[in-house]
Amino acid sequence: MSPEYYKEYYELERSNWWFTARLEILKTQIKNTFNRTDLNILNIGVATGATSIMLEQFGKVKSIEYDEVCYNFVKQKLNIDIEQGSILDLQFADNSFDLVCAFDVVEHVENDQLAINEMIRVCKNNGIVFVTVPAFMDLWSKHDEINYHFKRYTNKTLLPLFDKNKGHISYHSYFNTILFIPIYAVRWLSNKFPNLFKRDGSGSDHSMFELGFLNKVLYGIFIAENALLKTRIKLPFGVSLMVVFNKK
Repeated sequence: MSPEYYKEYYELERSNWWFTARLEILKTQIKNTFNRTDLNILNIGVATGATSIMLEQFGKVKSIEYDEVCYNFVKQKLNIDIEQGSILDLQFADNSFDLVCAFDVVEHVENDQLAINEMIRVCKNNGIVFVTVPAFMDLWSKHDEINYHFKRYTNKTLLPLFDKNKGHISYHSYFNTILFIPIYAVRWLSNKFPNLFKRDGSGSDHSMFELGFLNKVLYGIFIAENALLKTRIKLPFGVSLMVVFNKK
């Protein structure tokens, strides 16, 4: 992310419909997987820390952030256990964590296979690796460029990254499905007509609209999917994609 994005991002993670609904969806998936509150958890690429704070209800959380500016920002802002480090070179022994998370992180590195391998390496046997990524290159926009993404994924490009590791994918699904078409339309228009939508601050998609009441509406639409995802139904498409991998 661009440095000016972090102050924006801190507020977005705690108020914007996409972040707050996603956080609830992630929490529900972890509750589905573990009936415990004593987990040893690694959260990689924590941005401004909202996911780490959520994960604390499930156990002890070690947070990793690669970007030095973001790391220093979080270190000063929050009282969490955080280190600067890379998903490509995790400084932990094999089989160290019950749960290893990377929420919208893998798309930031070119060597995504190494990133997945490292996550699985530091996960304990019978532990869980939980990954989310943005989906479908057709949704590529300036938002991806602002966030320094290398790619967006589909089942065909993400799931094979887990194949060479011992274990199995217990669940995977697209999500943010209901809003896929309007988001696609906005991104297509913004790509076709760059000056059509005004972008403030860092220029991310979140800066294009003054949400207000619309923020609550969009949150309500997005979070409605949680009831389906809780049952482990697999949605056929969406703006994002999640994978839950059980290590053996």
